[in-house]
Amino acid sequence: MPSPEFFQVLPVADALALLDRRWQPQPRREIMATAAALDRVLAADAFSPEPIPAFRKSAVDGYALRAADTFGASQSLPAILRLRGELKMGEAPPVDIAGGDALLIHTGGMLPASADAVVMVEYAQAIDEDEVEILRAAAPGENVIQAGEDIIAGALVLPRQHRLRAQDIGGLLAVGLHEVNVLAMPRVGILSCGDELTPPDATLTPGMVRDINAYTLSALAEKHDGAPLRLGIASDSLTDYRQRAKAGFARCDILLLSAGSSVSARDYTRDVINGLGEPGVLQHGLATKPGKPTIIAVCDNKPVIGLPGNPASALLVAWQLLPHLIARHLGRKPHPPATRTARLSQRVASVTGREDWLPVKLTLAEDGGTMAEPIFGKSNLIFTLIGADGLLRVPLNTGGIEAGAIIEARLL
Repeated sequence: MPSPEFFQVLPVADALALLDRRWQPQPRREIMATAAALDRVLAADAFSPEPIPAFRKSAVDGYALRAADTFGASQSLPAILRLRGELKMGEAPPVDIAGGDALLIHTGGMLPASADAVVMVEYAQAIDEDEVEILRAAAPGENVIQAGEDIIAGALVLPRQHRLRAQDIGGLLAVGLHEVNVLAMPRVGILSCGDELTPPDATLTPGMVRDINAYTLSALAEKHDGAPLRLGIASDSLTDYRQRAKAGFARCDILLLSAGSSVSARDYTRDVINGLGEPGVLQHGLATKPGKPTIIAVCDNKPVIGLPGNPASALLVAWQLLPHLIARHLGRKPHPPATRTARLSQRVASVTGREDWLPVKLTLAEDGGTMAEPIFGKSNLIFTLIGADGLLRVPLNTGGIEAGAIIEARLL
């Protein structure tokens, strides 16, 4: 018999809030190569062990000199300085300069100790190998990048919880941080259940279907910074289901069970979840279509979600739940979904007491705007999602959305 609270449904947001109150994430940390850490989340503040730049350098191609030696210089009355040679890139200055000296330098080159300015080549003219004319005055510090101007030693480069971008990788490597302390991606275990399921690469026999949920859910986990663990297929035997769920639960941080979660003599998901740890099932039933029979649970401080077995239903519900779980495990907010404003092509009905999600095809309207055309189909048809560009959310207790209404489609 079903439990008394079965189908006492909650909105998805309320169910997630209920889960959050019973779950205190304990993310793992790991050290990894900075060059491979794009999109990873820092587990600790990163401080610069050295200044950038580490030395004074030229911002232009030109002549390093003492600014005082150029005061009053002009095209009609240039300052004539002794040329002390050329500084090669990647080398320290071979000589310092004295009053009246100049050194040919290139962008990024290290300034001699006594030089305090650089005159661009456009404002200089070599007379011969020994002398150069300076055609305009330079101010102290002109075209000079000071040591530590980008960042000083000991300064905070990036704070903990920062998600690493391409420029962040460059900044960390620039200060010599070739390894970073990051939060380990949460391991998302995915266990399918059903006697009718077979791996996708197996030859189908009558009555069998390929298990695609493990792969669509894996892809969703990866997209949102999770590390998927496909745990195989359990049979409809309660013993086998329990054993595989328990073994997978020990290996992961978040467990998804893709199986029967509705009222049925062969639907063991609720019992299996309650056997994984306390407190167990928190909510059985969401006010959403598809996905009403979804189970929300926390077992020994790990989220466990019992998803419908139907491929489209499982994926649509996971879209609403999994990004939140992964983001919270990592201590941040999930990325807001990309949306597009569109005009609804026909009326969409909805039953009071639930939130509906409907695939839509986005097309160009005659007025140049975007038209959203609903794709109606049964919840187990994955190709209704393949043909869709976005999802239309019909809010709770609205009764539907009229044709011509302006809606926000969540892009797939």
